[in-house]
Amino acid sequence: MSNQHVVKREGEWAVRKESATRDTAIFDTQSEAAEAAKRIATNQGGDVIIHDRHGLIRERNTYGKPDPYPPKG
Repeated sequence: MSNQHVVKREGEWAVRKESATRDTAIFDTQSEAAEAAKRIATNQGGDVIIHDRHGLIRERNTYGKPDPYPPKG
């Protein structure tokens, strides 16, 4: 599982994997960054932690990997 953080960076918003040293991607808006973080977390499994412009956690959502063997019916 890999947690993705959405953080403010000098007038832009970044997605960064927890404990990574570099940002995964940079976006103009927080909502664009949050959508990208959600796609990553859904694919890899993990949390999306959205920080406000002051660095405080504003929202946290957990996404699991899709079940490769879903039940029938």
